[in-house]
Formats: sequence, structure tokens, C-alpha cells
Amino acid sequence: MEAGLHDRLYRDPATAGGIVHLGLGAFFRAHGAIYVAEAGGWGITGVSLQSPGTRDRLKPQGWAYTAVELGPDGEKPQVATVLRDVLVAPEDPQAVLDAMAAPDTHIVSLTVTEKGYCHEPSTGRLNRDHPDIIHDLENPLPKSAPGFLVRALALRQAAGLPPFTVLCCDNLPENGRVVQGVVTELARLIDPALADWTLANGAFPSTMVDRIVPAATPADLDRLEAATGTRDEAPVMHEPFRQWVIEDRFCGPRPAFEKVGVQMVADVTPYEHMKLRMLNGTHSSLAYLGYLAGHQTIADTMADPVFADFVRGLWRDEIIPALTPPPGEDLGAYADALAARYANPAIRHRTWQIAMDGSQKLPQRILGTIAESRAAGRAVPGLTLAVAAWMRYVSGRDEKGAAIEVKDPLAPRLAALWRDDPAQTVAGFLALAEVFPPALRDDAGFAADLTTALSGLVRDGARAMVARRAG
Repeated sequence: MEAGLHDRLYRDPATAGGIVHLGLGAFFRAHGAIYVAEAGGWGITGVSLQSPGTRDRLKPQGWAYTAVELGPDGEKPQVATVLRDVLVAPEDPQAVLDAMAAPDTHIVSLTVTEKGYCHEPSTGRLNRDHPDIIHDLENPLPKSAPGFLVRALALRQAAGLPPFTVLCCDNLPENGRVVQGVVTELARLIDPALADWTLANGAFPSTMVDRIVPAATPADLDRLEAATGTRDEAPVMHEPFRQWVIEDRFCGPRPAFEKVGVQMVADVTPYEHMKLRMLNGTHSSLAYLGYLAGHQTIADTMADPVFADFVRGLWRDEIIPALTPPPGEDLGAYADALAARYANPAIRHRTWQIAMDGSQKLPQRILGTIAESRAAGRAVPGLTLAVAAWMRYVSGRDEKGAAIEVKDPLAPRLAALWRDDPAQTVAGFLALAEVFPPALRDDAGFAADLTTALSGLVRDGARAMVARRAG
């Protein structure tokens, strides 16, 4: 390890415990970990559930890393030293369980993406046919995030310790309720008494998280090294904006989040609907349509006036009418702020990155708005076009016939649904109970609108279809 790296990064490593975080990706290190560091007095043990890459990059740096704020006026780095260790679950699952079951662990937080909860997005129920869940039912050393939660809670119960608070930080509607349901359903299959104990004594607060965190590139690492004189192999890049709303329902100690800008509230639901539908819903819409139109990043997409007009129309005409504003929030002003964030040229958030795992994301980001709007008699042509663009995207071929690297747990099934006849393609997709709720699967009018949108995409291309809906 270079001396400069030791001097500049390995300065004040966290010694306190308190939090184990499952899924130590860039987002949490640029968002939740920064809040925890600012609150003081707590340390985080990170857990990688799949690969050792993050651990291997952070360990030579004493678990420290640089968080770089990317603003229109330049870059602002800060060193984060809140991590105390990083474990790799496939290498030593027992070590992960021991950390979660330790007496000084009071919170287990998660950013494992929507697919990491092994649930059915359309229903929120545990997917009992998921290979990792099948494994975790038969083996005491788990693979899945729900499996680790259940087995660690069992160890705490056996040791006479209270449960930890489970703090989900992923983009799921009512994420605390979803995770509670998945965990207690799995626990009940293993030990009904454990499920009852968890429900009676545990806590699963819902949260809303918001910060755009593009993937760091080799060029980012080189530029940071040139600016600071230090090589950091694990920096995170993020926009200036951040928001964290947490339901104030913990079963043990917690950091003083309210002192560092976290909104501690009684009900997160209106905040999460606002963010999931206004930010994540339009992010996904721009990702699929923008990618098909040849735009590599959200900023590039927003620089195209046709897309900028389109997304403003989505907010004004289709999304905001389906929302109840959170207390004190102006949804029009929130949309204006989102537009400015999307257009930030310093944030190179790739449309391909946002397009990942669409089968898991669309139900809460877009399909919920469509279903509620159609039930209320409101037209949603722009969001319907976005769903059609997802179908076109997961076919695996772009508008020029080039291959698309589709990252989705259902990727082979989705690609196999593509037909030359758009109506047949739509019928195949709408039969996916894991994705589409019954209200849309059984809606002949929605199927017809989706077929029209998909036909237009195939015939005229994404930009031309967006131009018709813009304004």
C-alpha cells in the first residue's frame, strides 16, 4: 500500500459497532454511510453477499474511501472512515451471522436491490421457488438476504438477545412492511415460534432514500488521484442532493439521525410514493427510451429537448395527478428540482445501468401509477410508452439490430417473449404474474394501448414516439 494512501485515508477508522449492512454497494457508501458517519458514535460492518471485489479494494485502505460530490461547479471529495470491517458472505457465512448476532449489533441495514429480497414484486410475497430460498430452508448457513436475517434472528433469540432493527434502504414501496413480510414468512417455514418472536419484538421501519450515485469509472479514479495525490481504488461518486426519510420505529438504539438532516417521520408512504414514481419512474422511462434512442446517460438524454419536454409532461400530466403530496412538499417544485438534477452534466449516470433489473423495478416505479390512473379514468400514454420501451429493450436488440446486454433475473424468459407481431409480444409480457398486477393483466384497454405504443416503437423508433408525447 502506498504511504500516501495510508496517510490520507487510513486516519480515523471506526471502532464503534452497532450496524451491519448487507449489500455494501456504492449507493449505501455514498448515502447511508455518510449520514451514519456524520451522526457519530457508530461504526458499520459491511457485508458483500456475492463477490469479494469491494472487500479487496477497501481492505488495503483500512476500509476508508473517498466520497466525491459531483456538482456543476466542480468536484468536492471527502474521506469516509465509518467502516470497521467488510465480510464476504460466500466465503464465510458463519462470520456474517456472528456479526449480526453480536450483542453490540442493533441495526441491520440493507441495499441488496429489489431482486435481493427473493420476493414477487407484483405481490410482495416470498418467492418460495427462488433457488436461494430453497437452499436457505434446507441449510443453516444461508445464501439470501432474507435467509441471513432469519438465521441471525434465530441466533439472537437462542442467546437471549433482543432482535435488531431491520432497516431496508432499497427502492420498494413500504419497504419495511415488505421485508417484514418476507422475513416472517421465511421464519415461519423454519420455526413458527421465531416468526412470532420477531413480530412481537422486532422492528422493520420503512424508509425513503434519494441520491443519484453513478458507477465510478477508471477515468474517475485517475482524475481523483491527480487531484488529491492519492490512489483510491474504491471511491464513490454522487450528486450534491441527498434525502433520507425514516419511519421512527426502532426496537433498540439508533444513531441521532435527526441531527444530520434525516427526516424521522410517522409515515413514510407519501414520501416514498413521491420519490419512487416521480424520480425512479421517470429515471426508468428515460433509461429505456433514451437508450433505444442512442443516449448513453441521463444527462445526455435530458440535453435532447424532445426528452426534456417528454419527462416534464410525465410529471405534469400522468404522475403528479396520481400522488398525494407529503406534508410540506410542493410536487411541482420537486419536479423542477428533479429536472435540474437529471441535467447535471457532472453526473454521468448511464441509461444502461438504470435499465438493469426492470422486471423487479417496474411494478413499483411505473405500473402502480398506471393501474391507479386507469382505474380513475386518467390516460397515461407516456408511461405506457415507457413500458413498451422496456419490452423492446429486453428483447436484446436495439433499433439498429445491435445486441443489448440485458441484466435482469428474468432475462432469458423476457427475450423469449419477443414476437414479430406486437400484439403477441404484449400478450406474452402481460401474462407475467411476477411483473404485472391483475388489474393490468386483465385490462384489455391497456393491452391495446401497449400494443399501439410497441408498434410505434418498432415502426418509427423511440425518439419519434417520444416527440409525439412531448410537451
